[in-house]
Amino acid sequence: MKTNETTYRELADRIAAARHCVAFTGAGVSTLSGIRDFRGKNGLYTLPETDKMFDIEVFRENPSVYYRLAKEFIYGLQEKEPSIVHQVLAGLEAKGLLKALITQNIDLLHQKAGSKHVIEVHGSPSRHSCTYCSYSTTFEDVVEVARTGQVPLCPKCGHALKPDITFFGEALPSAAITEAQKECGRADLLLVLGSSLTVYPAAALPQLTLHAGGAVAIVNEQPTYFDDYAVLRCTDLQECFEYLKQALLDR
Repeated sequence: MKTNETTYRELADRIAAARHCVAFTGAGVSTLSGIRDFRGKNGLYTLPETDKMFDIEVFRENPSVYYRLAKEFIYGLQEKEPSIVHQVLAGLEAKGLLKALITQNIDLLHQKAGSKHVIEVHGSPSRHSCTYCSYSTTFEDVVEVARTGQVPLCPKCGHALKPDITFFGEALPSAAITEAQKECGRADLLLVLGSSLTVYPAAALPQLTLHAGGAVAIVNEQPTYFDDYAVLRCTDLQECFEYLKQALLDR
């Protein structure tokens, strides 16, 4: 059995040698920044009513439900800082070792860490759009009101503003999904980080890399359906990325 350090060294070597390395991140990456995941033991969905937070039918009927539940989880994000995983991924991109970063996360921490080519397959709160007219504005423009749990309203027509996050019942952003599929198909190495690979269609992305002849490495605390197909599998994101930082960025 490989030791953790042996596995980390092999992962660093694979990243350094890869022609087109792509990362795919889930909520586990951001738990290191103090953000709750969704389905874990202490995840967001263990709290009362949070199953309604991202329900589009609930939002259409009463948008105040979302803003009341999301005032800390979404609109307290400015107080959160990137984890070592966010930081190392940004560093790998800057060195040309990472070509694209696909994320299921909606916390904007990859961008805060400095990553440039971020593909957000579940949308993003960086923009908020009117549910009635074509008005759109930034996260910064609504955060002061949203932090109080109140509904930010469109200055043109007075209807509720909705974050450009994909709610349950909405279609995923087609352009982002298409780009993510393209990148996974090109990847000779795909890093699956902090994702249990349970939410589709994003969870099927590693299959595209495998079918195209690429390799998949997984770093996630919980098992995934794809573990048997991964060339490398480890569980400790913090420890793994501390090693990668030393091996690939600090030398």
